Amino acid sequence: MNVEIKGIHYSISDATRDFIDKKLEHISFAKDHIIDLLLTITKEKHGYKVDGNIHFRWGKSSHLGLESIELYEGLENFIHKLDLKVRKEKEKVTSHT
Repeated sequence: MNVEIKGIHYSISDATRDFIDKKLEHISFAKDHIIDLLLTITKEKHGYKVDGNIHFRWGKSSHLGLESIELYEGLENFIHKLDLKVRKEKEKVTSHT
């Protein structure tokens, strides 16, 4: 699984990168099914926007987005949302096999 983290109007610190890597362990069960995860953190006037594109091995792509006042709270909610999406997609694929 390739993970790319990009910041717009925000510089990605090592602490932020470590936090994201630690939280992504929640979806480690599906790392063989995910090709790419492109994560974009945008600093806006009144908070942060976290967007992500996830590309699955079977050709499916999904876009997830979330806005939050606090960065780490937003990242945590985004990873939770991502976890639910990955579980749902993996369930769809394994039930068809």
